[in-house]
Amino acid sequence: MTRLNPSGAAGPPDCDNFKPVELLAGKPDAPALFLCDHASNALPKAYGSLGLPPEQFARHIAWDIGAADVTRALAAMFEAPAILSRFSRLLIDPNRGADDPTLVMRISDGALIPANAHIDDQEIARRTDLYWRPYREAVASELDRMTAHGTPPAIVSIHSFTPIWRGTPRPWQIGLLWDGDARLAQALMSELEAQPDLTIGDNEPYDGALEGDTLYDLGTLRGIPHILVEVRQDLIATQAGAQAWAGRIALALRPALARADVRMIERHPSHARSQGGRPALTRTRA
Repeated sequence: MTRLNPSGAAGPPDCDNFKPVELLAGKPDAPALFLCDHASNALPKAYGSLGLPPEQFARHIAWDIGAADVTRALAAMFEAPAILSRFSRLLIDPNRGADDPTLVMRISDGALIPANAHIDDQEIARRTDLYWRPYREAVASELDRMTAHGTPPAIVSIHSFTPIWRGTPRPWQIGLLWDGDARLAQALMSELEAQPDLTIGDNEPYDGALEGDTLYDLGTLRGIPHILVEVRQDLIATQAGAQAWAGRIALALRPALARADVRMIERHPSHARSQGGRPALTRTRA
């Protein structure tokens, strides 16, 4: 099978031994497995730049700015394993279901991705096999290893969001995204609210109920407690900011993970297909 490189010519298969997954070793009995779905803005050499100018890869469309540094810092603080993607979400999005229409984005926040604009099913399947699936399988394998050791870990997935979206400033510094299982989300909300200077989003700036995403497949379906933490990008764009925010998250996460009900297998129904209103977390302050 051939595919098109960014210039439109038929290209050779990948030959640069690109590794799609980064695994940070940690204790198998650590209380959490840390994930970073959008850790990198890199591409395998065979894909060039997907036809985009370099400045587009500094934007949020290519990766979650600062999220990888926060993830690595948290993994070190908890002596826990972490799994990070090593490819840009513009190639294929590891946090989308295999049948999600946004798995490979053709246009992202106003930017047309030339190499994706007319992508066919064969090329999507190829990227799925080479990049998307190894990431998901690495997470599943590490969860199996940690769960076999005894108490299952919680899954903590770190993302970041833009300070302004389509001209509207976003007021939250941090957001907690969750689906049907509110155990870890509620515990973490309660602990974060002890830090009085924080504005915390409950399923903001996005809804955590997304069928087929990483936490749906590996958290919801397995009954493993999980949370997706979103941090505003301007706060973690530097190493110092990322380290500071990892410390703030860890301060709340340690007691949250110590709660007895958080570290058990429990299956909760997803809200991904719910037509009604979503439940909200209980707030300890306005």
